[in-house]
Amino acid sequence: MSSVLITGASRGIGRAAALALDRAGHDVIAGVRDTEAADRLAAEASGRLRTVRLDVTDATSVRAAADAVGGRLDALVNNAGVGIGAPMEQIKTKHLDMQLAVNLRALILGTREGLPLLREAGAEHGKALIVNTASIAGKGGQAWLSIYAATKAAVINFTQSTHREAGGAGIQCTALAPGFVETPMTEFVQGQIPPEEMIRPEDLGEAVRFLLRTSRNCHVPEIVFTRPGEGLDTP
Repeated sequence: MSSVLITGASRGIGRAAALALDRAGHDVIAGVRDTEAADRLAAEASGRLRTVRLDVTDATSVRAAADAVGGRLDALVNNAGVGIGAPMEQIKTKHLDMQLAVNLRALILGTREGLPLLREAGAEHGKALIVNTASIAGKGGQAWLSIYAATKAAVINFTQSTHREAGGAGIQCTALAPGFVETPMTEFVQGQIPPEEMIRPEDLGEAVRFLLRTSRNCHVPEIVFTRPGEGLDTP
C-alpha cells in the first residue's frame, strides 16, 4: 500500500480523504492544526494512521511534516484551503493575505518539500501522485469570491506546471475541482443550498482513492465535481 501525506486533514475534505485512505489500507500521515483535531481523527481511524501538527503557512512546519514521513512518499494531497467572500471594494487585506497564503503559497511549499520524496517513489514504481484541491470556482471568475476563485485558478495552473516538470520522473499530478461541498467552509451558502444536497466530502476522498488505484499508464489531469443539473459556472 501507499504512503500518503494529506494537508488540511482536521476537517472537511482532508479529513474524509484521510479516513477513506486509512480504511483502504494506506499508510496515512494526516496534517492537522491542533491536538484536539488529531484526537478526533485518531478516534475514527485505524491505529495505523499518524497525525502531525502542521501549519501550512509556515515553511518550517511544512518541512517538518515532510521529514515526519520518514521515508518514501507515494502521494501528497495538498488540500488545505480557505475561502472568504466579499465585494471587491470591501476586501480586507488580512483576508486577501490569508487566502493567498493558505490556498496558493502553502501548496507551493508542500510541493517543494514533498518532491524529493515523491521522486524516490516515482523512480521505484513509476507512479507517485500529487493531488491538489482546487475548486470549480477556479474554472471561471466568480463574483464575491474573486480572491478565492483566483487562487484556485492558480492551483489548477500550478498543478499543470508541476506535472509538466515532474511527470518524466514518474509523478502524476491531478487537480480536484469541486462545486459546493458540505463542509464548514460552505456554511455561508447553506441557507440557499441545503447541506444534504451538496457534494459530500467523502466523494473527494473516494476520488483520491481512485487515483491511487489507476495504473502508471493512466494520468488524470483534473476531476470536476458538480451537483446534478449544475454546470461549470456554479462554484
